[in-house]
Amino acid sequence: GTAGVAIAGLLGAVRAQGRPMIDFPKQKIVVAGAGSAGIGVVNAASRTMARMLGNNEVAFESARSQFWIVDAHGLITEERVDIDPDARPFARRKSELTHQGLNEGASLIEVVKKVKPDVILGLSAVGGLFSKEVLEALKDSSSSRPAIFAMSNPTKNAECTPEEAFSIIGEKVVFSSGSPFDDVDLGDGKIGHSNQGNNMYLFPGIGLGTLLSGARIVSDGMLQAAAER
Repeated sequence: GTAGVAIAGLLGAVRAQGRPMIDFPKQKIVVAGAGSAGIGVVNAASRTMARMLGNNEVAFESARSQFWIVDAHGLITEERVDIDPDARPFARRKSELTHQGLNEGASLIEVVKKVKPDVILGLSAVGGLFSKEVLEALKDSSSSRPAIFAMSNPTKNAECTPEEAFSIIGEKVVFSSGSPFDDVDLGDGKIGHSNQGNNMYLFPGIGLGTLLSGARIVSDGMLQAAAER
């Protein structure tokens, strides 16, 4: 469910940038958190990208290359000792690192500065992880409307607040959180919207669809389809 609602939000962010949905596979996404939620979202989002690109081996490799995963020890690369098997497919290759000026264990700030991502996705359960320095670095995003997904719950675990995001990056940022936050008054009659990316928005439709169709199994593909709709 978390992966499904994250994909819905990521696709929404592409639309908010004024780009066609088919541009989703071009999004550069930095993910903070390599637990089951973080890897689950990356797996599902990469499958969505790959399907848009033709659903073959080349498509999956291209999709994989759009993600940079950072955990408590920094950027995950193929040089990581005892790498989690679930994270291994998304570990950055040595050849990519040289080109990007990054290395194993690079900090979140370093990664955001060098990658200039379209999206930073927080599933770390570390409150305040998207610090002033990280948000300042995101101002150099290659996107006209960078997106921040502070998905960790409860509120105290959110990687940043909408106030922090809008005050540092400005009104162009797209903000979503797992916990509810109030919208932000930006002055001059402008509102910074705090979108809530919580899986409670996905499950009622999944439940109703399952009942109406009589499906005996809720597959990954069904969650994927719900997210895309």
